[in-house]
Amino acid sequence: MWYPRSVYRVFDTLRSKRRGQRRWPRGFADRLTHPMPSWRHVQKLMLSGGMKPDLRDSNRIPLAVASDLPAVPEGGSSVTWIGHATCVVRMGGVTLLTDPVWSQRIPGVKPRFSPPGIPLEAIGHIDAVAISHNHFDHLDAPTIKRLPRDTTMLVPAGLAWWFRRLGFTQVTELDWWETASIGPVEAQFVPAHHWSRRTLFDGCQSLWGGWMFTAEGGSATQQRVFFAGDSAYGNYFSEIGQRCPNIDLALMPVGAFLPRWFMKPLHMNPAEAVRATEDLGAARMGTIHWGAFAMSAEAPMAPVELARQAWAEAGRPAEDLWDFAVGETRDLIPSPTAPRA
Repeated sequence: MWYPRSVYRVFDTLRSKRRGQRRWPRGFADRLTHPMPSWRHVQKLMLSGGMKPDLRDSNRIPLAVASDLPAVPEGGSSVTWIGHATCVVRMGGVTLLTDPVWSQRIPGVKPRFSPPGIPLEAIGHIDAVAISHNHFDHLDAPTIKRLPRDTTMLVPAGLAWWFRRLGFTQVTELDWWETASIGPVEAQFVPAHHWSRRTLFDGCQSLWGGWMFTAEGGSATQQRVFFAGDSAYGNYFSEIGQRCPNIDLALMPVGAFLPRWFMKPLHMNPAEAVRATEDLGAARMGTIHWGAFAMSAEAPMAPVELARQAWAEAGRPAEDLWDFAVGETRDLIPSPTAPRA
């Protein structure tokens, strides 16, 4: 029987109470570091034409589309950028998938102008899917429905009901700074300067954040990958870096940053992403959250071009900026520039 989504949420709350499971607050608005966009701001944005970028350079988006994932070097790790915020992180013999979006279009924006880098079916067994928050460009229902229902789902607090109503049986909700183990990999949910909303009536009813993936292997071989999801710039990055030192790679959003008057509290611009990477103490930065959907006013290639410029101005080695092509895989080894604990 079909029910409105709000009814499923109530059902899940009652079921959790009956089973003595953890209960979350009705909302997380107290975690906001900036007010959510008001409808007046959204109206001003639409009337000003602020969501109509010049797409003529979309044919310059670098593509390395492949039919399969390359093998991971023995004892190593790799990261593949599928597109937008979707990455395949393989470390410690575990395959992790972030914010999977394989759909041709998402609500409210034009169809994607670059294809997913690798077919979903080519990834093979997925040990866990990590969701940063519930916005449509990060939580895509058509893609989620293609996954086996026993796939482990790591989701923000207050969002498990959404997956359970689709039949997923292995759903773990986490608050900020809480962790889950996926084999030898520790996945920690960390704060972000963002917000959540999926309908007109569910603002901040679930949490938002990023993920820190750590493959334990001793201080000399430990590898650590940070996935930021969506975030504005703020002091959480320094705190994350202090709590989780020796980050080998930070996957940072660099797109959806114009017009600045609207986007600054929501998304970093490329220069802020570089600054946040330095706050994290990360050895490398990978550019994500660009090149797939027209979600803001900048041209499609502007995010990565400005990221390259900001990286060079910060005096960072060019080889430590992983400006992925769509579908590209890069192998990760501990960087000699990042002192190990």
